Amino acid sequence: MIATRCARLLAVALCAVGMSGCISEPPRSAGRSSAGTYTVKSGDTLYSIAFRYGMDYRDLARLNGIGRDYAIAPGQVLRLQAGASVAQAKSKSPQKSPSTTRTPASPTAGPPVDWSWPVRGTPALTARPNGGQGLTITGELGQDIRAAGKGRVVYLGSGMLGYGQLLIIKHNDTYLSAYGHTQAVSVREGDEIKAGQPIATMGAGPNGAPMLYFEIRVHGQPINPTLLLPK
Repeated sequence: MIATRCARLLAVALCAVGMSGCISEPPRSAGRSSAGTYTVKSGDTLYSIAFRYGMDYRDLARLNGIGRDYAIAPGQVLRLQAGASVAQAKSKSPQKSPSTTRTPASPTAGPPVDWSWPVRGTPALTARPNGGQGLTITGELGQDIRAAGKGRVVYLGSGMLGYGQLLIIKHNDTYLSAYGHTQAVSVREGDEIKAGQPIATMGAGPNGAPMLYFEIRVHGQPINPTLLLPK
């Protein structure tokens, strides 16, 4: 335990002095109880909660009996896994729980999206502690960030540590794209977005340098974006 704590303190110190590649993973325990539940906070959406825990938002909705409007309310207690006790939940009784065994995300799963690069810059593949992958793209402060595909904005906020101001676009029932460390945002939650449309500008990452952290998720699971983006 002492060794683990020291390792974490060393990682924080390295990020503080500007070491490259320091992208903090959102705390897996934030708002989560030992019983495998999550208490909804102001500003949360079903999409952002599912994103935080690497879940498909539809699985999370089915697990908690939430309708297709995906409406949740602050103080509501959500199950994050089958069998979790949610005595205080305000949603309907959950339907049949989805299988806890998930097939690894495939970049060809679901309807296709006409992907494009969200920003010009130097990309570097970044591995996350949860096994997912994303791209750290360095560029210039205030540089335009564009939607990597058409869709709808389902989250905009700074509630997830390690992503800065985060914007999430739902492209269809299979794909989400996420844009972290944004600066000036020109869209709002619920907006329908065209592919290539400017959505924000580039802000600064954890080390103070201009960058965009970009993810593509298949059924909630982050994959290597370069498998889908044009060469």
